[in-house]
Amino acid sequence: MSELPSLTAPTAPSRRRTTAVAFASWAGASIEWYDFFIYGTAAALVFPNLFFPSEDPLTGTLLSFATFGVAFVARPFGGALFGHIGDTIGRKQTLVAALVAMGVVTTLIGLLPSYATIGVTAPILLVVLRFLQGITVGGQQGGVILLATENSPANRRGFYGSFASAGAPGGVLLANGAFLLVNGTTSPEAFLAWGWRIPFFASVALIALAVLIQLKLEETSDFQTTRTGPRRRSPVVEALRRHPRQIVLAAGSYLAINLTYYVFITFVVAYATNPSILGMPGSTVLTAVLVASAVELVALPVAGLLSDRFGRRTVFVSGAVLLGLWSFAFWLLVDSGSPALLTLALVVGLSLLHSLLYGPQGALFSDAFTTEVRYSALSLGIQAGSVLGGAFAPLIATALLDGFGTSTAIATYMLIGCLVSAASALALRPVASIRRP
Repeated sequence: MSELPSLTAPTAPSRRRTTAVAFASWAGASIEWYDFFIYGTAAALVFPNLFFPSEDPLTGTLLSFATFGVAFVARPFGGALFGHIGDTIGRKQTLVAALVAMGVVTTLIGLLPSYATIGVTAPILLVVLRFLQGITVGGQQGGVILLATENSPANRRGFYGSFASAGAPGGVLLANGAFLLVNGTTSPEAFLAWGWRIPFFASVALIALAVLIQLKLEETSDFQTTRTGPRRRSPVVEALRRHPRQIVLAAGSYLAINLTYYVFITFVVAYATNPSILGMPGSTVLTAVLVASAVELVALPVAGLLSDRFGRRTVFVSGAVLLGLWSFAFWLLVDSGSPALLTLALVVGLSLLHSLLYGPQGALFSDAFTTEVRYSALSLGIQAGSVLGGAFAPLIATALLDGFGTSTAIATYMLIGCLVSAASALALRPVASIRRP
């Protein structure tokens, strides 16, 4: 393996160095999100039976998705903890710690006994480990964004920052691909007994990647330039003092990104495979998500390029409005029960329109905060938005379906979230236009 170039110089980064860092941020984010997303897939397919047995399948699904949301409650704590460390000792060391922690926690989930073996202790341990997953994701997300954006030219941060965002569809491809592979090579009984654990054990690769990043990459240029002396105040406190409005607006902007994403990749799996709704084969639905995620890998850098050309907010707001309107057509296509139309709905919604938000978001949020507290402020904004938007999106969508009996209620929920994010992004300003304290 060729050695990645050193990143020690606080000067304008070379294209070779920037490309290497973009690839490293994408790889790190992909495997980290893989660990996070395999839980969501398992929550839809196996956890209701193994950890939340109930005579009513809908109740088991609700409980399973509730534990899915626990990680989002934990993410702001992870953002504050790792944000403090990242603004104090550096982006790279903090990111490495988050990656190692995620690898360990996810492997432990794969080792958990089921409810049938140890009773109520099983779901309790599952909730604890899911909470720890949320802590680590809350810490790594800001790290991979800054690893990419702080090592790229200012006029190209949309493009290079999109590689950090591309880790999400990369993780979806790895997670769903792993479940498709295991599900296709084991019997239904074997899959429920032990096959579902294999994707969780594969997360040890994250630890190896963390070691590689530790050995091959240096600190970001921006951080080195600003790190001139000891701090007198916690960067988290300083971020809240300097940028309270910006943090709130970043959270509002991120709301729709998370809300729609987890409806697309998690709730749709449970919805379409539910025998009382569409009853589609799990492999068919997962394949549709895989196709959409593969297209999104290409669409995200394109969206980043568009944001460099036309402006972060212009692209972001346009995507939010279009995605909100598309939500109604999305559910009409899904409810058709056609695998082809389901795939089309996901490709347009997830791959194309969602990318217009998710591609520029790294640069949009990085530009909104000063370097000294950027890890903390960016993490607080994103993770607060993840709680408001994605934490209980599958749970809320399930409850709306149960209460109203129609997917139109879910589409309305998605539209409201998109409009909130559009308004927040319109009010968000780059730090250069903000009067310093």
